Amino acid sequence: MLFLKGFCAVMKRLAVVLALVIAAGQIAGCAHVRQEDLTAWEGQPVELLDKHPVFFTMRSVRTITADGTEIRNYVNGLGGKCVDSTAVYGGVVNSATYSQFSSCVAHVAACNNIFYVKDGHVLRYSPIGTGGARCYTNDATNPNFSGAANI
Repeated sequence: MLFLKGFCAVMKRLAVVLALVIAAGQIAGCAHVRQEDLTAWEGQPVELLDKHPVFFTMRSVRTITADGTEIRNYVNGLGGKCVDSTAVYGGVVNSATYSQFSSCVAHVAACNNIFYVKDGHVLRYSPIGTGGARCYTNDATNPNFSGAANI
């Protein structure tokens, strides 16, 4: 009888743990990239990106392609491990430096929020997860968002 009581207690604990694991998996599964959030940025003035409360808090790396398209990578994660100094962040870097940074960050858990900008407008927004990280978008990543957010 004592064995049966102990067994039942263990099974109850196991059921609770299993329920928590399933719930955590379902919550994590809710975080994903929504196409409408990406599309919302197309054609928006770059000033909205410059002043966006979420992206403003992230380190950014910028480069300009041969055709004049600016590529901005707002790194949400541990991308800081990929530079020896802060010279990469903030200003515009050449394509070789940007490529070197991108190669490094590919192995770091981060969401790279990549924006393509030309003639003062956002052409495209492409969040890319690296190092096992998964990106997500929500109302806080939309162009006209203002307010508090957790990222």
